[in-house]
This record gives sequence, C-alpha cells and structure tokens, in this order.
Amino acid sequence: MTARHLSLVQSRARELELCGYCPKLCRATCPVSNVEVNEALIPWGKMSLAWFAARADSNADAETAATAWACTGCHACTEYCEHGNPVADTLYDARTEYFANDRAPERVAESARRHGLRTAEIGARLHEFAGEPGVDADASVALLIGCAYLRQAEPEARAILRATIALAGPVRLVPGCCGAPLLHAGDRAGFDAARSRLSAAVGGRKLVLGDPGCYVALGDSRFTTLVALAAQHSQRLSQLDGVAQGEPVRFHDPCALGRGLGQYDEPRQILAKVLGRTNQEFPASRERAECCGAGALLPLAMPETSARIAAQRVAAHERAGGGLLVTACASSLRRFRKQGVPAVDIATLIAQGLGLTE
Repeated sequence: MTARHLSLVQSRARELELCGYCPKLCRATCPVSNVEVNEALIPWGKMSLAWFAARADSNADAETAATAWACTGCHACTEYCEHGNPVADTLYDARTEYFANDRAPERVAESARRHGLRTAEIGARLHEFAGEPGVDADASVALLIGCAYLRQAEPEARAILRATIALAGPVRLVPGCCGAPLLHAGDRAGFDAARSRLSAAVGGRKLVLGDPGCYVALGDSRFTTLVALAAQHSQRLSQLDGVAQGEPVRFHDPCALGRGLGQYDEPRQILAKVLGRTNQEFPASRERAECCGAGALLPLAMPETSARIAAQRVAAHERAGGGLLVTACASSLRRFRKQGVPAVDIATLIAQGLGLTE
C-alpha cells in the first residue's frame, strides 16, 4: 500500500472514536464474531483496526483490510448501540480505500471485475421478461427487480414483476444493477456510475424495487418496495388454500427490509391476509432479528463463516418448531434453501394472493 493513512475513513473520526473508546457493549450482536469467536471481528475490533489505519498507527496490510469485509451489513450493532453508530457504513468507506489500494480479498476483487458479465446476464433475463403483459417502456412506473432475484431466483423474479404490474399498472423494466455488489466490494466509483445509469433509466418515474437491499444501497426515499406496495393494497389479497396447512409459517426479517428500512409490520400484514392467521416468529425478531449471513459479500469474503451463520438461523427456526420459512430477500432465500429448509419468498405469496399463477 503506497499510503498508510486511510484518508476517506479519517472523515469518519467520530464514528471510529465512539467504537474505539467503547467497552465493547455490542460485542454479542455481530453474527460474524459470534461464529468466529474472534475479538478482532467484533464491531469494536473492526472499527478500531480501521481507526488505527486511518491514523497511521498500524499498517493497512491485507490481513487488517480483510476485517472490513467481516461484516454482513446487518446493522444489528447499530440497533443496539446507544449512539446509533453506523458501523457498516463506516466499514464500507474502509473497504473503498482498501479496494483502491489492492487490498480487497481476491474473491471480492474478482466479483467487482466480473460486474460487467453479471450485468449482461441480467440484461438477457430482462429481455426474456420484456414479453410479459404489462411491460411497457413508456410506462410511468419503473421496476427494478434486483439482480439477486434475476440471477438466482427466476420464478420469484417473475412473481415480483407480475405482482407489481397487478398492483401499480404497466411498468418499465429498469436495466442493469443498482450497484450494491460494487459498493460492498469497495468499488465506489463503479457503484456511483451504476447508480447514475439507474437514475437516468428511471427518469421522473415512480420506482418500485423488488429487492430491499437495492433500496438501502441507493438511499432514495422517493422509492418504494414491493412489500410496502402490497401492504398498501392488502385488501386485494386473498387467503390462500394449502399453504403449509397445519404447519408453522415463520417470517425471517431480512436485514435490509427490517433494520435497513424499518418495514416490520408490512410483511406481517401481507402474511396475515394470505395465510388467514398470524405468522410464527423467531425468538429474536423485528429489530432484534438475527442475520442469515448472506449480505455485503460475506459469502465471498468468508464463505464458511457465512454458511455457519445461516446454520445458526436455521437451528433457531427448527428449535422454534420448524415449518415453512418466509423471507423477502433473494440472498436469504437462496441461503435457507441451500440449508435444506422449506422456504418461500413473500413475492410468491403476494402474486398468488392476487390470483396470479403460471
């Protein structure tokens, strides 16, 4: 690394000092350090290492840099913090500087290099969706389905599209990606460019987002999520027959939808309509919900750690009685299914509640 200072992170001095001088009161909130049992990976440790690097008190080597990616962006530590300290956002700034100085973990750097290929893959899938009734390039409503859905959960992506059209009318499909994978990799310039392209594609239209993670990354309060849209029109949802009859249906609060956007009541309102009953809860839910380990590129930076976090979430589900898991996040959905758990995305239930079937 040519410079020992992390100049960008120096602008986060207050945030870094709050953690650095804190007696580690949020140590039990981090899903990464809870499975790794590593003092350097609790919020205090990760922030302190970035603070030392910002002050040039330590070398910003690859080992130190790796701790900035030991974060799922779940914001649980911020929720527990008396000061509401934005740990994840500060660590994203650290990632930006490490990335610029070739200190990102190799799998993370490779992900950023392959972003163009991902965008092309997304474009091909959107081309397939262009023939869906209600897709109109001149529509006043735009829809960003989310690349995680488009690449990893095609049936759920189609459910998002059809449900949005049913609720909001014709939509223009927004091409490309919001840039969140680049933000999480540390490629801030790439993220800014992706966000600018998206803004140009949306123009002055209302934008509905299928993936709440896109909303959190973009940070624009003018947008809305499919979950919020469906909750506004919940009277249009019908009760479904045969959905986990006689079995528990438990909702997993995705970090982006919950702590990121504060949308806790909306998914539960939707589930009450389509299930005809109240959903089951995890012992820790809503603001205290536990992360599944799928966020902020942790599956690339620390794949075994990510899998162990997911296993803990599944174990909590099974201890509570098992049954069907419902989430509102493509990455969470994929993580749970890889663990062998029956799981469904809420977009599928919304589409079915609107009478939309294949």
